[in-house]
Amino acid sequence: MQIHNLTKENSILNTFIAEIRDVNIQKDSMRFRRNIERIGEILGYEMSKSLTYTSKTIETPLAKTNVEVYNNEVVLCSILRAGVPLHNGLLNYFDTAENAFISAYRHHLQNPESFEIIVEYLACPDLEGKTLILADPMIATGQSLLATFEALKPFGTPKEIHLAAVIGAQEGVDFATQYFPNNTHLWIAAIDENLNDKGYIVPGLGDAGDLAFGQKLQQ
Repeated sequence: MQIHNLTKENSILNTFIAEIRDVNIQKDSMRFRRNIERIGEILGYEMSKSLTYTSKTIETPLAKTNVEVYNNEVVLCSILRAGVPLHNGLLNYFDTAENAFISAYRHHLQNPESFEIIVEYLACPDLEGKTLILADPMIATGQSLLATFEALKPFGTPKEIHLAAVIGAQEGVDFATQYFPNNTHLWIAAIDENLNDKGYIVPGLGDAGDLAFGQKLQQ
């Protein structure tokens, strides 16, 4: 898997990452959602540089001119619920994309430190020969990404796969590298050092879904 860690170079992205991590600023859920959306836009812009392009002739009020435009058939798939703001940011740039949504959540077993990934809802178009963008804001263990990828397989084989994430733990990134095809691209805003004993990213930012949409009862 090819990893594109965007924080290796300083940019305005650093500001949005700082704000979603800050315990005081992240109390504003609307600002948190908007920052995730803006990070999605940046990820989408960087991702667009790797797509395929063809020349298109357009007519301005003064003359005809040629413009290079991407010709990939994009399917944007997000993991509910935390993935919604990230999905919106990517969709702002890939506005003609088809859309897929999947639910994947941690079901905690008797031991609170152990869990399994449950997938209950999936709506997806045909993926055969298309460009799949799989968006998950937080890559902790990487198990949600793998469960989603397995659930999508009956819908066809994509021509290429791009993973979009805001923050990931190195352990989760390494896990995904083992299971996704070699030509998969991971576009990520920051990679953190490790996971704690409950499988949460450290330093991370907390629960992205709760910060965006409010706390939930535990499954």
